[in-house]
Amino acid sequence: MSRITHAAVAALATVVVSVLAPAPAQAVQKTTFRIGFVTFLSGPAAGPFGVPAKLAAEAIVESLNAGKGPAPYQVKGIGSLPIELVVVDEAGGGTKQVSEFRSLVERQNVDAVIGYIGSGDCLAIAPVAEELKMLTVLVDCGTPRVFEEASYKYVFRTRAHATMDAVAATLYLLDNRPAVKRITGINQNYAYGQDSWNDFEATIKTIRPDAEIISSQMPKFGAGQYGAEISALLSANPDVIHSSLWGGDLEAFMLQAQPRDLFKRAQLILVAGEPYLHRLPGKIPDGTIIGARGANGAFAPDSPIKRWLTELYKGKSGGLDPNYPAYSVANAFLGLKTAFEKAQRTKIGSAIPMGAAKNVKEEMEKAYAPANTEEAIASFENLVFDGPAGKVRMALGKGHQAVQGTAYGTTRLENGVIKLGNIKYYDADRVTPPEGVSSLDWIKSGFRKTK
Repeated sequence: MSRITHAAVAALATVVVSVLAPAPAQAVQKTTFRIGFVTFLSGPAAGPFGVPAKLAAEAIVESLNAGKGPAPYQVKGIGSLPIELVVVDEAGGGTKQVSEFRSLVERQNVDAVIGYIGSGDCLAIAPVAEELKMLTVLVDCGTPRVFEEASYKYVFRTRAHATMDAVAATLYLLDNRPAVKRITGINQNYAYGQDSWNDFEATIKTIRPDAEIISSQMPKFGAGQYGAEISALLSANPDVIHSSLWGGDLEAFMLQAQPRDLFKRAQLILVAGEPYLHRLPGKIPDGTIIGARGANGAFAPDSPIKRWLTELYKGKSGGLDPNYPAYSVANAFLGLKTAFEKAQRTKIGSAIPMGAAKNVKEEMEKAYAPANTEEAIASFENLVFDGPAGKVRMALGKGHQAVQGTAYGTTRLENGVIKLGNIKYYDADRVTPPEGVSSLDWIKSGFRKTK
């Protein structure tokens, strides 16, 4: 009987183990890219903000899934995976939204979350997104505090924060009415309303230190009744009334203020007033200064992406033009798509053998594994991409906060339709603080561009 060597025994053991050991689990092939989309579907913010955001999201997803996006967004879905929306109502406050967010991540198994209009909701959601390691793109929420008071890896905001609204509004006001002296405001008493008024007040004091801040009315969010505030504003006899009211609050305030002739003498500034141009004809006085949280809506320059969004949105809305919430939603989807596909192209480039096909679109549609969240984040940081109102630069918040220019115009009623005239544009660098500097510190420094 021949002698069995130690080497032979070891080889036999290896064979046995390899036969008996279970085969490695196959990676589950993704068939869709699930996005949790959160917006106001009920309550006073739904009509002017939440529903337009939802209509835009649905129209954009349908177009992208069909491969009908404009250049450079022709690849179907996100990296060839069809997008599936899981829609959640933003109404109910921050505590409810945190619970809904956890459900999206832990039960609905979404791949990313897009949404949130209310600043309080954004401030509540951001640390939870970080905890759960869920890539989250904030659609709106004007407060600059999100990235000025914290640093996040998994959270991005693809629209500029509201400091630009206050700074540009002041520049526009003083360009057109340099003699104004008596300034008042009415803003909601929560993060966005407080920040908007503080930035506007600081900008006025920096540029026109002789101007007098007479009063600041801060009704609670969702108050609905503004009789006392209107009386206080009338008593102040102001030259200017600044307001960042939005949603049902702005509509209620305008309907209650106009019969009392509040705006007969005072210049009204609505820094977030653009969504009401088609909702309140005859209720917004001629000469009102209106902003659109950027060069959005009626302010947007012509481009293939603007025309694409306008056509899609009109088809969903019964012929209405997209307002600025729809533009904000487009930025979020296009930014997320760009980040994932940029990361995916990097993977494809390293995986394609020499002499293989070079067409990236074809390669993406051959079911290569999509980029993962960590890879997409690396591509998203400091990204520059094309939106319906022009270039979007992820330039603040360590590459997580977008900057864009903005615009203001003045209203006039023509044949029952509110039109905008005397439009002026402001570059992002002129109305936005630099990286690492808080908005108020930047304003009070005289708008210095260095720390």
